[in-house]
Amino acid sequence: MSLSRLHVLLCLAALLAWAPAVEAQQRSPRVGYVFPAGGRQGSTFDVKVGGQFLAGTASAYVSGAGVQATVVEYARPITQQEVNQLREELRKLREKRAAGVARSGKGQPPAAAKPALTAEERKRLVEIAAKLATFMRRSATPMIAETVTLRVTMAADAPPGARELRLAAPQGLSNPLAFCVGRLPEFSKPAADASGELPQNLKALIGGLQAGGKQAPSETAVTLPAVVNGQIMPGGVDRYRFQARKGQQLVVAAAARELIPYISDAVPGWFQAAIALYDPRGNELAYADHYLFNPDPVLHCVVPEDGQYVVEIRDSIYRGREDFVYRITLGELPFLRGIFPLGGKVGARTTLEAQGWNLPAATVTQDAKGKPPGVYPVAVGKEDWISNRVLFAVDALPECLEQEPNDRPENAQRVALPVIVNGRIDRPGDRDVFRFEGRAGQEVVAEVHARRLGSPLDSILKLTDADGKVLAQNDDHEDKACGLITHHADSWLSARLPAGGTYYLHLGDVQNQGGPEYAYRLRISPPRPDFELRVVPSSVNARAGMSVPVTVHAVRRDGFAGDVVLGLKDPPPGFALSGGVVPARQDSVRLTLTVPLEPTDKPVELHLEGRATIEGREIRRPGIPAEDMTQAFAYHHLVPAGQWLVAVIGRGRFKAPFAILGETHVRLRAGGTSLVRVALPNNGPLAEAVQFALSEPPEGIAIQNVSRAGNRAAITLRADAGKVKPGLQGNLIIDAVMERTVEPKNGQPRANKQRVPLGTLPAIPFEIM
Repeated sequence: MSLSRLHVLLCLAALLAWAPAVEAQQRSPRVGYVFPAGGRQGSTFDVKVGGQFLAGTASAYVSGAGVQATVVEYARPITQQEVNQLREELRKLREKRAAGVARSGKGQPPAAAKPALTAEERKRLVEIAAKLATFMRRSATPMIAETVTLRVTMAADAPPGARELRLAAPQGLSNPLAFCVGRLPEFSKPAADASGELPQNLKALIGGLQAGGKQAPSETAVTLPAVVNGQIMPGGVDRYRFQARKGQQLVVAAAARELIPYISDAVPGWFQAAIALYDPRGNELAYADHYLFNPDPVLHCVVPEDGQYVVEIRDSIYRGREDFVYRITLGELPFLRGIFPLGGKVGARTTLEAQGWNLPAATVTQDAKGKPPGVYPVAVGKEDWISNRVLFAVDALPECLEQEPNDRPENAQRVALPVIVNGRIDRPGDRDVFRFEGRAGQEVVAEVHARRLGSPLDSILKLTDADGKVLAQNDDHEDKACGLITHHADSWLSARLPAGGTYYLHLGDVQNQGGPEYAYRLRISPPRPDFELRVVPSSVNARAGMSVPVTVHAVRRDGFAGDVVLGLKDPPPGFALSGGVVPARQDSVRLTLTVPLEPTDKPVELHLEGRATIEGREIRRPGIPAEDMTQAFAYHHLVPAGQWLVAVIGRGRFKAPFAILGETHVRLRAGGTSLVRVALPNNGPLAEAVQFALSEPPEGIAIQNVSRAGNRAAITLRADAGKVKPGLQGNLIIDAVMERTVEPKNGQPRANKQRVPLGTLPAIPFEIM
């Protein structure tokens, strides 16, 4: 063999040896549940995290201060081959035991009779039975089949509240899941596993020996106040018994969907918890399977007598799985049902009515001094306990309160635009009508904020002229920035007024519901063009020096349709974006993030910012990290996360990244071609092995040809005249790949070609001319 050919083969072998590490980028660790999903300040406890691609997990990250987590153990499901080996070992142990029993039964003296099994062999028999039981009861869902056990230590002064937990494995950083720091005593059921009573066939195999595990008791005793943690398995019901006194205002609040917002392969898409409260005689006092519009139920009960009470939790239709995780807060604790008004003006102090149970006062003051427009949490404290949080909106527009009676055009409340009206649909069937003066050609926007602020109101808006003619009407308006809402019940409408005169805006509940909690904020104003940004995914994994795709979603407000220029805000050296523009009239863009040439010891937090010129002013908005979560097999939601973290997980095989040479903006004419020149990281035969493929290209754009010269490549792109539309803009993402031959096995008739990803080129902006 010639030296040149040997060099080629060695280069290709080296590249293929590196390829699995690149493929690992696409097998980033995913976590599906954390149990328990939180703990108490000043405590140390074990946490089980279930997921996929968790092998080699070395560390865990909990956002915020005061919480440390170390990896104790990794476990994966045993394979069928391992099952077969265990069954064979089990067979031999049973035969040995049977032989010993037979010898002892022939009348041999005790000294001559050999024991059926040694103590170590009996122990091994039980271990095998436990492993086989685990295999037989293994999760049918690969996404949660692997587990990592963490030891978590919470400092006594760890700030209480919601956190995020991620795992770090050789393939990178996992997605985040909710993790809570609390102040109350905590009780936890044992983590769901395959311990407990063995299946009958395994009992027969080992002769009735138990596997050493214990079933969780059907009822757990707790003392109030407390947080209880558990998992619901198929058909499971968990019960907690506690002592209560007559007259106590007992609050039972479940968190289930709050912990895991969406489960991709479950209908309706989350653990739908149902809770019930039973008195000392076993009579049901209260039941709930939701709270207002929230899937997580809440109960309130005035304890009728001293005695032992029981809280019960299950899935509403008796489903269950390891990721059906819950936390229940129970006790005579403060709970905010709502506030009124739902917001206030920038720089002002607002006194709010507080509705709820066990509250320290009927009002609470919210100070918006120094706060920019936005939404902020409100909570109240009673003694050492802090209530749940509700939302309070801050805006710069003038504000007023709704004034009754105003349920008909004849007694409509006069308002001057622009304005935000804070009101209530305070009884079933109520309607609120507002009257304003408009000019011919004036564009008016009316928008309700209610469901997005925690109100159960399912609003409907109608704009009419003085004669009652309907000019615009809206029931539900989707807001993709609110990824936790599945029923977008808030209304939005826009209209250009046909003439000067009096106009009426009618607001009600589409289901004719109402009550003190049915609060709203109604904005009536000229359009206020704006945008919000969501960056997906919230955990990015990349090998050193490489580029990886990310997606930025632009949620456009009040008709804003312009470009949004994206950039990193004060990034560490070596991090850069390519293709950082959301084109006009588009709602998302895929771009690439390039990471430094050297790996980092721990994840790096980045901040993305978008800028746009709106009505002559530059507007800047932060990119909120998010996870694109699937609900019930089909529906996608952008669920916000607290941090945008990037893990640079190791050195790349190439000494330099792929780079675009010359013009980086591609202009394609329909039916025409354009050339992209690329610098390859290596020269020689290795460069010849690299191929290129478009990743999720727009319809009608394809790679027509690739030519190479040394460590340079020229990629010819073609636009199909029958499929592309002039004016289309965005980014082209091109992957560098290599083909390898997979030899036939398991009866396959022939070898298969497999594409191995080697890296991604920086995003290439394009435009169809």
